[in-house]
Amino acid sequence: MLIVKSMAVKKGELVRAIREKLENSLEAKASDSRFPSYLFETKGEVLDLRGDYALVKFGQVPTPNIWLRMDQLESVK
Repeated sequence: MLIVKSMAVKKGELVRAIREKLENSLEAKASDSRFPSYLFETKGEVLDLRGDYALVKFGQVPTPNIWLRMDQLESVK
């Protein structure tokens, strides 16, 4: 599987969270820092973009969509 890291993601793009950037982030410190493994192991689709954030839908398991900073995501081809 080819993984291309990019800070600028686009709507409709398939992405995965970058563990190192998410685990020590402000978001992790503000809430439960135990992130589910599917964020890092499965592909999510970017549904919307607002400022520095992307709304991502992970379809492997029934979960709510999640807003993540774009620099916490990597493109998955």
